[in-house]
Order: sequence, then C-alpha cells, then structure tokens
Amino acid sequence: MEKPVIEVKNLNFSYNHHVILNNVNMTVNGSDFVAVIGPNGGGKTTLLKLMLGLLPLEHGSVRIFGQSPKKVSHKIGYVPQNVNANKNFPISVMDVVLMGALRSGRKWSFPSEEDRVEAREALDKMEMLGYVNRRISQLSGGQRQRVYIARALAGKPEILFLDEPTASVDSHGQTELYALLKELNKEVTILVVSHDFMVVSSYVKSVICVNQCVHQHDAAEMTKEMLDMSYQCPVELVAHGLPHRVLGDH
Repeated sequence: MEKPVIEVKNLNFSYNHHVILNNVNMTVNGSDFVAVIGPNGGGKTTLLKLMLGLLPLEHGSVRIFGQSPKKVSHKIGYVPQNVNANKNFPISVMDVVLMGALRSGRKWSFPSEEDRVEAREALDKMEMLGYVNRRISQLSGGQRQRVYIARALAGKPEILFLDEPTASVDSHGQTELYALLKELNKEVTILVVSHDFMVVSSYVKSVICVNQCVHQHDAAEMTKEMLDMSYQCPVELVAHGLPHRVLGDH
C-alpha cells in the first residue's frame, strides 16, 4: 500500500469570522487520483490553497511528505482555476512552459538545455508538443489548459493540484483532458477540484467531499451521505454512462 503523501489534521479556517472549514481531517496516499467535490462556497479552493501553503494556517496542521507545504514546494505542481494571463501577449507555448522551471530558491537565469528538454517532455505528455512554437493566443481554451498543466509538470512534481481544470473547456476537450490526467496519474499523485460527477465515476480513484466539513471516500463513487452533506438536494448520479441512484427531496 502506498504511503500517505498528504496529511491534514484538525484543520479550521475562517474568513471575517465566517467559518470556511471546520475540523478537517484527511489523508491522501501516493499515486491516488482524488476528486475534490462540493458546492460553490463550500471551501474546496480554500482547502487546496491551505494544502499548497498559499494561505496561513489558523488551527491544525498540513503535512506534505511529512513537512510543511512551503518546504516541499519543489515537489508540488499547481494549476489554478483562473490563470491570470493576457491571452494576446506575444509569448510562445515553449516560453509559458519554461516558466515552470523557475523553482523556489533558484536564481533567475536563461533557460538551460535541460530546462528545454523537460519542457518538451511535459508538452509531449499533454499531447501539445506539436504546438511548441505557437503563440498562446492562437490556442483554444482546452489547448491553453493543457499548456498550463505542462507548465506545472515542467518542474517534475510528485503531486499535482488542479482547481477546476475544465471550467473553460468544451465537453469533448474535457474527456480528452481527463484521459491524459489518468495516464499522468501513473507517475504523479493528482488532486482535482471538479463539479463533474462523470469525472468521479470514470477517471478518479477516490473522492473528497467538502462543505465546511470533509467526508472522504476511498473509491470512485459517491454515497448518499456524501451528496446529502454537499448539496442538500436531489441529485441523479451518473456512473459508467447509466443513472443508478436518485436521491430524495430535501
């Protein structure tokens, strides 16, 4: 059995005296592919940022590979929900991915040949190597998202965090992207925030449900209790292409 790579204990977080996360305890093992689901405002992105060390801890602990997130930032790749980039800025796909080689503690320098090899390898994994010299503005939303994931992979992370990676991608592009992530999961532990129930049943290995509290289920399915906690409403769950559970009214 794989060892835990993420351990969260007794975690609480509030914003302006409003509770966002309450007594969160969870463990993620190496090689897992986790879907983090829950309603808007339930705390999914906040939990992700706390695990990344982007928000200060108020109470509790977060350990990545047994250490604080900042101490192992070189082992973590992150693709935020909104990549604040000027799509019309004249920058190539290769230049975007090379940004992933700018590791913490490393002085700025021109990219080395090793950096370029790693960037090309990352693009190849995301099936974007043929676009290496294109401008980022010439790509579709789905293609840009693959480039941003390649940028996160350029630093050779051991864990990859993705926040709503298919938010601006059409349904066909979503299917292709998650198929690539499933293949990538052979090398990297993945946590992905998603509202897409089909992703849960078709690609991931486990589910973390977030709505202030956290419910963890070590299988690619959602229980009635998890959905009740997250959505408090009737939900038709689709798995393997067939609806198989319809929850009752509120």
